[in-house]
Amino acid sequence: MTTNTKRANLAPLLVDVAVPVGGYYLLKDAAGMSTLAALGWSSVVPALRSGWSAVKERRVNALAVLILFVNVVGLLLSLVAGDPRLMLAKDSGVSSAIGIGVLMSVALGRPMMTAVMKPWLVKGDAAREAAWARLTAGSARFRRAEKVFSLVWGVVLLGECGVRVVGAYTLPVDTMVWLGNVIMVVAMALGFFVSGALAAGPMARMLLAEAEAEAEAEAEAARPVASPSAPAPAMAG
Repeated sequence: MTTNTKRANLAPLLVDVAVPVGGYYLLKDAAGMSTLAALGWSSVVPALRSGWSAVKERRVNALAVLILFVNVVGLLLSLVAGDPRLMLAKDSGVSSAIGIGVLMSVALGRPMMTAVMKPWLVKGDAAREAAWARLTAGSARFRRAEKVFSLVWGVVLLGECGVRVVGAYTLPVDTMVWLGNVIMVVAMALGFFVSGALAAGPMARMLLAEAEAEAEAEAEAARPVASPSAPAPAMAG
């Protein structure tokens, strides 16, 4: 597994998710920008990424579009001010937007969370990359697990949104200020555990088995075929 291959697998994830999300917190917390300004500037990367994919690659980059949509939702919600409970519930709007987008991608047969999961399962290995392509084309069980992974995360994110909204309007504001972060951490842990048990774990085992089977087949094909033994000369009587 080369460094270049690792970078090639992780680059889309970094550009589509880490840069805009990390940029938001960096601009807001470190640079002291307002929520509105931080959301606006952090939307630049996914907007450029979406436009570049549409023009050059002639396809819509779903993950970049989703992050852009989430930022736009955050911008619109940030315009609402005055109600502290509404501001507490605002963060759950991000989770709900992502959750709905992920569930829609499953319904359309293009599970969005694959872009997040695949680099960690393939690990930049060419044999596993080829095994992924074969399983995606020929294994209904593999494709079903791929959808389940996204389905779990869509449900978890929507569930987290629901719990935080209920808490924002039923619990004291001071309690929800810290409890909201606890709910998010618990939801993420639950998502990792369930999606790993139901989807990522089985998919990793299928990938490994497929790659090993292909390696054995190639080794068998490369073995020289033994020529038939010549008949022993007849003994003089």
